[in-house]
Amino acid sequence: MSDRVRVTVDGGAGYVGGELLRLLVQHPRVEVAQITSSSQAGRPVHAAHPNLRGVSSLTFSHPDRLEEADVLMLARPHGEAARRIDELAKKAERIVDCSADFRLRDAAAYARWYGEEHPAKAWLDRFVYGLPERQRSRLRETRYASGVGCNATVTNLALGPLADAGLLERVVADVKVGSSEGGAQPSPGSHHPERSGAVRSFKLTGHRHQAEIRQALGDGFDLAFSVTAIELVRGALVTAHCTLTREVEEKELWRLYRAAYGEEPFVRIVKQKTGIFRYPEPKILAGSNYCDVGFEVDPDSSTRRVVVVAALDNLMKGAAGSAVQSLNLMLGFDETTGLGFPGLHP
Repeated sequence: MSDRVRVTVDGGAGYVGGELLRLLVQHPRVEVAQITSSSQAGRPVHAAHPNLRGVSSLTFSHPDRLEEADVLMLARPHGEAARRIDELAKKAERIVDCSADFRLRDAAAYARWYGEEHPAKAWLDRFVYGLPERQRSRLRETRYASGVGCNATVTNLALGPLADAGLLERVVADVKVGSSEGGAQPSPGSHHPERSGAVRSFKLTGHRHQAEIRQALGDGFDLAFSVTAIELVRGALVTAHCTLTREVEEKELWRLYRAAYGEEPFVRIVKQKTGIFRYPEPKILAGSNYCDVGFEVDPDSSTRRVVVVAALDNLMKGAAGSAVQSLNLMLGFDETTGLGFPGLHP
């Protein structure tokens, strides 16, 4: 592999495509070869991503003119990659797909959660789920990585240590999410007078990201999962009320979470006794690839109850950031390369 890898972003006009480009144009081991968009073809990238004015001189190409590259990063709407995967695989040796098309390994699970048969079942086992904290070794060996769901990722990272230890009996998890999760195309729910001031629970049961959580953490515990939209642009925060299989003390939780995340470059344990940032807060993670995780043991130990809170930027660690982290692993780079931005405060 040469020092600089040619990477193409296919479907780059949306929010995730913009985040991919923002990260890749500053990546020291990457040359962005092309960025495509059917709606923006022929226009400069800053027409869709004004933050990149003067940073990138690229112009959007039409997807029909997709050229060969070393890596193809897909940010197209759900369903498109799966229908075109045989064609797309001829364009690049490695692919990272940020859509939901190849997140699930089980075709039956895909049909259940997405309401249709998968159009490229033979490819499901070829893609590795692109969450490095759960799939690092496999990502180093694969040529194909899937994206991750932001709500699934924040929940998987919150609950992972407890699930791995066999401590989860029942979980009631609610994820609060910002408006950027809905994508760049406006809808009645994203119209400013409707969204402003909203605290809107829009998926009380049956959220598709549960399939990713089950795939990552197993089905050894009961899961109730819901999602609530709040007045926030970037960010996802999960509050998970966990009933454990036995009583635990706080020092045991510290050991579990430190063992799981003490060496992880992008997962931090946030649990302070004082201050306004005692627990994870999405606001300070905007633009960063970090996921912050905190927990609290219910003082009534007879309940075996622990509350876990985790936060991330849904467009970064919940999408483009994890994709670039996976790309780094696939190419043998330091996985933190190009992902050092720490977020903003205030």
